[in-house]
Amino acid sequence: MRKLVLFLHSSLDGFVEGPGGEMDIGWAAYDADLESQAQEILSTADTVVWGRGTYQMMHGYWPSVLSDPTASQHERDHAQWIDKASKVVFSTTLDKVEWNNSRLVKENVAEEIENLKRQEGGDIVILGSPRFAHYLMQLGVIDEYKITVSPVLIGSGLPLFQGIQERINLKLIENKTFDSGAIVLIYRTGE
Repeated sequence: MRKLVLFLHSSLDGFVEGPGGEMDIGWAAYDADLESQAQEILSTADTVVWGRGTYQMMHGYWPSVLSDPTASQHERDHAQWIDKASKVVFSTTLDKVEWNNSRLVKENVAEEIENLKRQEGGDIVILGSPRFAHYLMQLGVIDEYKITVSPVLIGSGLPLFQGIQERINLKLIENKTFDSGAIVLIYRTGE
């Protein structure tokens, strides 16, 4: 059975977005170490799940990177990976999704996630999409949390965890510390 993996960057004080909103993540200690870590995490995944906002933001950016001569090799590699990956967008307001290998799901979120998990393939990753991740946390369908914590306090923004109604037991299965002071924490649920 495939795993549903949440992959997010967080500040040390627990925010995944700064007070400026969805694109306020410039505080993340994103360097060659975190690029390599992201590639490692995504190397086991072949499916991405998003909510509407993140899908629209990603679709507005990544397809153009493939033909951008100023893009870094990491950016081009990521753009190629994301273009090939299956993309499942959960939204009640969108009428269609147009990105390569994308499909729209408008209802029955928990059932659809369980169906995805039963299919053949690699991991399913929630790549960003923190508001949708909050909803999936409440449903109890996330199998692993892969969080990079940057050594910065930003004071306010969107919290990493929000709206959890019941206790979720986690087991730390891996941690790494980088020269930047960033920490990678990987937890498995149900332990």
